[in-house]
Amino acid sequence: MDSLGCALPDATMVNVQNPVIIDQNYCPGNTNCPNQVSGVKISDVTYQDIHGTSATEVAVNFDCSKQNPCSKIILEDVNLIYMNQPAQASCVNAEGTSSGTVQPTSCL
Repeated sequence: MDSLGCALPDATMVNVQNPVIIDQNYCPGNTNCPNQVSGVKISDVTYQDIHGTSATEVAVNFDCSKQNPCSKIILEDVNLIYMNQPAQASCVNAEGTSSGTVQPTSCL
């Protein structure tokens, strides 16, 4: 399996849909791909110094493959709000760490 690694530092979000997302289960229109597993292993991804507003209630969404879960995901100094309230985070088959101020509360 190939591994993807990258850092996404210093970003300001203004009413962005899905500002922090990894979706290995994406299936447009749920046609020809439901229950298909991702063949790509995602690891070593850092989201650092990201702040602003989310257009979606779930601002941090890691929906990773059961067969190839995401690993070593790092949230560092992430502060996202939704409609002047704390946003939410969702993690499926993802592991990692968070440090500094992280809002929404990390699910890693």
